[in-house]
Amino acid sequence: MASAPPPRRAGTGPAVISLRGAALSYGERTVWSGLDVEVRPGEFLAVLGPNGAGKTSFVRALLGQRPLSAGTLTVLGRPAREAGRYVGYVPQQAALSAQALLRARDLVRFGIDGHRFGPPRRTGATRRRVAEILDAVGAAAYADVPLGMLSGGERQRVRIAQALATDPRILLCDEPLLSLDLHHQRAVTALIDARRRSHGTAVVFVTHEINPVLGPVDRVLYLAPGGHRIGTPDEVLTSQSLSRLYGTQVDVVRVRGRIVVCGAPEETAAPPHHPPTVHETDGVRP
Repeated sequence: MASAPPPRRAGTGPAVISLRGAALSYGERTVWSGLDVEVRPGEFLAVLGPNGAGKTSFVRALLGQRPLSAGTLTVLGRPAREAGRYVGYVPQQAALSAQALLRARDLVRFGIDGHRFGPPRRTGATRRRVAEILDAVGAAAYADVPLGMLSGGERQRVRIAQALATDPRILLCDEPLLSLDLHHQRAVTALIDARRRSHGTAVVFVTHEINPVLGPVDRVLYLAPGGHRIGTPDEVLTSQSLSRLYGTQVDVVRVRGRIVVCGAPEETAAPPHHPPTVHETDGVRP
């Protein structure tokens, strides 16, 4: 029986994501600016902040779907739009009809050959690869179940499997814990953490709830109306740091290993075409 590869040290080696003086605007509204961020192999970067602060826009910029208004961005040393084959993407949860016939294994197969023209290649190697990935994320038992029949936690496992299908060097996760209960939040977080530790995959993890990922997180990028701050959780998630970002008194309290943020203002307006949604926050309460 083959042994698992040794864990890789996070945050070493050349940066796989680099932003310098980066800014992004929607019309006359600047979402964020002056952003200097480098993410290295195996690093787990959590992206926090209220709605409208530009978290999803940050992910879309990394995917090459949203051009910067100023500054530079490279992914694996090249323009973001040219690095797609090396980037895995776990999107936000989407409602599915119970009649949806696409199976879990079909979705993962699309992650392997969905970029090719013509009918899918149903080769033995592809089938084995799909089976291996589903087994690795604990989804083998429902490989042939239509996606519409799966629970939220099961669908997220399948989406992670799809994102890992091409053995990505970077994994972008946009609110992967949204609408999941605590058990499934922990399971999804553990899957992603295990991947980055075993393969040195860099993880950018957008979330409103910091506590389920507080253990594996190396650094936090906090986007807010008053600017941004990047550093370790202990450096960023403090009363002084968040009060400066929000321009008002914000209190950060640590209770039994959990972080609770009190006194932050109402969330900012979302950019056009990205309306705010009702959700749990990362402890921020108005």
